[in-house]
Amino acid sequence: MLTQKIWFDILKIVFYLIKKRLYSMKIQPNQKFLLIGDSVTDMGRAQPIGQGLFNPHGTGYPNVVHGLLTSVYPDYFINVVNMGISGNNVTNLEERWERDVIAQKPDWVSIMIGINDVWRQFDVPQLPNNAVPPELFRSTLTKLVQQTKPLVKGLILMTPVYWESNKQDAMAARVAEYQQIIKEIAEAEDVIFCDAQAYADRVLQHCHSCYITWDRVHPNIPGANILAHALLDTIEFDWNRKC
Repeated sequence: MLTQKIWFDILKIVFYLIKKRLYSMKIQPNQKFLLIGDSVTDMGRAQPIGQGLFNPHGTGYPNVVHGLLTSVYPDYFINVVNMGISGNNVTNLEERWERDVIAQKPDWVSIMIGINDVWRQFDVPQLPNNAVPPELFRSTLTKLVQQTKPLVKGLILMTPVYWESNKQDAMAARVAEYQQIIKEIAEAEDVIFCDAQAYADRVLQHCHSCYITWDRVHPNIPGANILAHALLDTIEFDWNRKC
């Protein structure tokens, strides 16, 4: 005959499994999910804060993330906030971090940065101060992660994506170095790593990059969906959920 304690333990397990089934995604109901980065995140979002009514999230992956979270998880009421600014590198993020991240009091933060830190090394090499060298990139991003992690429930580091299948391309190789830095920071600081480049590379096995982007950096709508897919997978979005 089962004792009272055993019955109690069984009930705890049942309630745990029910809760896990209902709330399996990492982001929970009524939380704020802030996405920050450069033009790939910005994509014409509302100013000064990309949230609310009338398509405030721009035309990039944050808008796809918002649309999917709202349509698949309509009972969660997750507030997606787009705080990307075109042209930003990691030092620009640092300059506005207090205002655009800390002061917004998000529950979750996703950072996608690095493409301009590298790009300026190639499109304006005569202006080296416009680029961010690897050491400065690492130290600045680490500082932002350490500053933010204690204040949020979750933090995600996304790799920037360079839409180029030829990995011998000089800029592709340089971007890969910065992606590795991001991965190392995520591991060292115990935050979530999102390898968005891996998702892009799978698509580029089947098509040329011009099918996704005109400049190998700024994706079209299919590209935005690929980035959103990568990000949502890292928070364990349930693609088969029936609300």
